Amino acid sequence: MYRIFILLLWGVSAFSAAGEVEHRALSHPEKGVLCDRFFCADAQGVSKALTARFLGTKAAERLFSQGDFDLSRFTFTNNIYCDTQEKVCRVGRYFGADGQPSGTVSEKYTAILFGHVQ
Repeated sequence: MYRIFILLLWGVSAFSAAGEVEHRALSHPEKGVLCDRFFCADAQGVSKALTARFLGTKAAERLFSQGDFDLSRFTFTNNIYCDTQEKVCRVGRYFGADGQPSGTVSEKYTAILFGHVQ
C-alpha cells in the first residue's frame, strides 16, 4: 500500500511540474524581446547583449561559455520554440515525419518576437 501511495504521489507531482513548465510566462522587457530565466532573444535570435542587459552579465557569460550553438532556433523554459528564419514561435519543438515543425503556432509569442502572427 505504501508503494502505491508513493507512486501516486510521484505521478501527481510529475504531472504538476510539467504543467507548470508549459504555463510559465516569458518576460517581455521591451518591444520585440522575450526572456526566460536563462536567456533573452529578439527577432535575430538569442542575444548575449540582451541577456546581459536584462538577466545580468553572469547569465550571459554562463550561456555563451557553453560553446557554439545555433542562435536562430531556441526553446524557452516554458516549451515555446522559436525559429528566426521561419519567423514563428510554436508550442513545443516537435517535428513531423516530413521533418517540418508540427507544434501549434503561438500567436502571442510570435507577435511579441516578430511583430506579426503567422
